[in-house]
Order: sequence, then C-alpha cells, then structure tokens
Amino acid sequence: MANKKSAKKRAVKSAAQREKNRAARSKVRSAIKKVRRAATASDAQGAESLLKEAISLVDRTARKGLLHRNTAARTKSRLSAAVAKASK
Repeated sequence: MANKKSAKKRAVKSAAQREKNRAARSKVRSAIKKVRRAATASDAQGAESLLKEAISLVDRTARKGLLHRNTAARTKSRLSAAVAKASK
C-alpha cells in the first residue's frame, strides 16, 4: 500500500476510475449482446433501435479511451451487418 499522502489519494482515485470503467465496459457489452440476440431472433425493428443505442455507447466509450477506435469501428460494422442481414 502507498505510504505518502499523494500516493494514497491516487490509489483511491484509481480504484474509483476502475469501477467507472468496468461499469461502462459492461454496459457496452450488454448492449452489443442485446443487438446480436435481436438480430439472430430476426426481430428487425427491435434490432434497429437497439443498434442505435449500442452504436452510441460504443462511440462514447471509444471517445473516452475505453475502447480503441478501430475496435469500436469494427464492432459497429459487424453489428450493422448483422442487423442488415436480419432485416432481409
């Protein structure tokens, strides 16, 4: 454990930020799973609305640095393709 006051403060701040990051990452993963589930169930309208939400979350997490921008782009592309395939 840290000995100096500033190091202790930093440890506390790091722990709080780690929790925020975990929550945000979990939210994104859940949104992605919902879109995939709706796409495989051929629920085109539900998948479209869920896709909008998921893309927004993915963009937000990429902007914050939680996801790499290429990972975010790849995820959005694959989700869009799955929804498009389901709506055919």
